[in-house]
Amino acid sequence: MTVFIMVAGVFTGVHVWQETAARLVAAGNEAHAVPLTGVDAGRLAASARVGLETHIADVTAAIDAVDPASDREIVLVGHDYGIHPVLGAADRRPQRVARVVYLDCGMPQNGVPALAAVPDHALRTRLAERARCGEHEGELAPPSRDEWQRWGSTAGVSGAALERLTSLAVPQPLGTLLQPLRLTGPVAAVPTTGVLCTRNGVSIDLVQRLVDFGDPALTALTGSQVTFFELPTGHWPMLSCPAELANVLSRAAAGEGRTLRPVGAGAPPAHLRPFPLDVPELPRDRGEHVDLYAPDAEGPRPAVVFVHGGPVPAGARPAPRDWPTLVGYARLAATEGMVGVTLDHRLHDIADYERAAEDVAAAVELARADPRVDADRVALWFFSGGGPLAADWLERPPAWLRCLAASYPILAPLPDWGLTGSRFHPARAVAHAGALPVVLLRAGRETPEIAATVEAFVTAAEDCGARLEVVDVPNGHHGFETLDAPEEVRPALRHAMRSVATHLTSRPPGRAPRQVSPAEALKARAPR
Repeated sequence: MTVFIMVAGVFTGVHVWQETAARLVAAGNEAHAVPLTGVDAGRLAASARVGLETHIADVTAAIDAVDPASDREIVLVGHDYGIHPVLGAADRRPQRVARVVYLDCGMPQNGVPALAAVPDHALRTRLAERARCGEHEGELAPPSRDEWQRWGSTAGVSGAALERLTSLAVPQPLGTLLQPLRLTGPVAAVPTTGVLCTRNGVSIDLVQRLVDFGDPALTALTGSQVTFFELPTGHWPMLSCPAELANVLSRAAAGEGRTLRPVGAGAPPAHLRPFPLDVPELPRDRGEHVDLYAPDAEGPRPAVVFVHGGPVPAGARPAPRDWPTLVGYARLAATEGMVGVTLDHRLHDIADYERAAEDVAAAVELARADPRVDADRVALWFFSGGGPLAADWLERPPAWLRCLAASYPILAPLPDWGLTGSRFHPARAVAHAGALPVVLLRAGRETPEIAATVEAFVTAAEDCGARLEVVDVPNGHHGFETLDAPEEVRPALRHAMRSVATHLTSRPPGRAPRQVSPAEALKARAPR
């Protein structure tokens, strides 16, 4: 028999686990949802006295309540914020815990408060400032019915369940978010399972890609005691699919689930596989964070600046501008008579779009200042998670920007990004693109969450009469250049590159937007 001890996330309590717990019990297990002090009814306390350590003590007490003489294994389940007290308790009682289940949550680290996992970047910044000033008391008001999406995707949650979630929501004591998690080390030996809710933007394949980037912090995820499951739902699976969640938890307790491939094992990771087109081995001119691939031609040439996706861990090696895909695109541009430009930008986390935008703007100015580049004929080409960076250029396209292209881009913030209301929203910005041509390479087998942002962009572009050309790769996946059969991808790549070349060499229709200086451009792209 397994004893499941479950801990809920912010603003919620034991009530969210009712249906999942009932199914676990029906299958012959025990299931206990931990009432947290200051949150659940019957455990009320002044918020000033409630911190993360308070909730760690609550979970530890639930572990201690299980008779150690019995043969029942304890599995701790932490959802959202709940993983923090779960890890704290497992670190204090490692011999009692058979497994820790991370239910659609991050990977808390020693010394880091739960505030780091709050998806709303603006809120996180405000609370961090309060913490620096020593203000740890108070509460965070729960979201309204329409605000839950800012804390994670509500996909699959019925209207009635969302109403109940809202009516039973309670304020979160700030101390639970601001007090650092303290781990002494024993929890590292406890087997773990990650349950990823794909409608909230994370999948096992995505985690594998992050591991493949070589981030040392993720190396432990490839161990034999670490397994993964996916659920095709949003951030609250205990409300949207309790039966499926109960089944996955039972399988996790039995040690089932997918494991990740260690770095360097087997075939090269997707981002290091060969480019599907044969392109000449042109030399590069390497700068501090910008590379140029110039054609063998006289006079200044039009340029295409390729903006990689992300987030990419800061220590990833090789760096993005050395990936075969980016190098291949740049050399392909050079074969069409253009200067191919690649760069590295600092999109290492979802919160980094501001500084990544600054890096892209600086790289563009470096490229335009090069004597081999025609500064009045430049295109920008965005990939994947770099897509939101296109919003600035769509919002106020300068006269020298003759085309904007994107390959399998994310064109609106995903639900768990906490960027609602930010300026990095191309699906809104396209309404201001005017006569700027946009070439979009669309993956036919894109993930549903990203595909929704692409369709929103296409719809907005059609509504405002934008000059949008869609180049479809019908059987293509996200990152199709290195994932799919070359014969599927080559025609689309050639067509899109030649479309961009045509826009760079032809006279733009209508009146071009006013030329803006770099200083004006940076000012215009500052947060409002």
